[in-house]
Amino acid sequence: MITVHHLENSRSQRVLWMLEELGLDYELMHYKRDASTMLAPPQLRAVHPLGKSPVIGDGALTLAESGAILEYLVERYGRARLSPAPGTPEHLRYRYWMHYAEGSAMPPLLLKLVFDKLEKAPMPFFAKPIARAIASKLRQTFIQPQIDRHLDFIEAELGRTAWFAGEDFSAADVQMSFPLEAAAARGGLDARRPRTMAFLARIHARAAYQRALERGGPYQLLR
Repeated sequence: MITVHHLENSRSQRVLWMLEELGLDYELMHYKRDASTMLAPPQLRAVHPLGKSPVIGDGALTLAESGAILEYLVERYGRARLSPAPGTPEHLRYRYWMHYAEGSAMPPLLLKLVFDKLEKAPMPFFAKPIARAIASKLRQTFIQPQIDRHLDFIEAELGRTAWFAGEDFSAADVQMSFPLEAAAARGGLDARRPRTMAFLARIHARAAYQRALERGGPYQLLR
């Protein structure tokens, strides 16, 4: 049976969702973040040297990285589901979005999270105005414009096809869920981009998505 090492409020929620879409049985190992640092607990290092989540175990295999996990699950257990046929234009789009999610969409969102936390971090009183000024300037002149550029691009692409890879739902939509939920939570994604908001509404309404939430527990990115 597949084992999922699931860290709360993390990318591993996508793995639970994929397993539910595929109708696979799995064992869930829950991990909580450190309340002060919000980092993964050290116990995860016993599972994978980087101590991060998601990680799955499947027999003798231990596999990390959500994109690699989703592709593995689709290729091994999908039975031609949730991935367009190889050699088609849809499959090329599928491959693009599977890599774009973490390679392009997430870095500016992560930068925004870091600089938002920097503004609120404890520091000597004389350093606070400098740190806040630097964080604010970077957000306004670089980070948020980069996020907006990506969101505009995604909004336009969702006008081309019903789902990211084409007219059918695929693992690329699962992979793209995390950056878009992060953008809705802290990156400025709102009703100004109606196609992207409609995409989020559609995935949240899927029965498999709801089952994954029930198994995985509270998911604060949705707030």
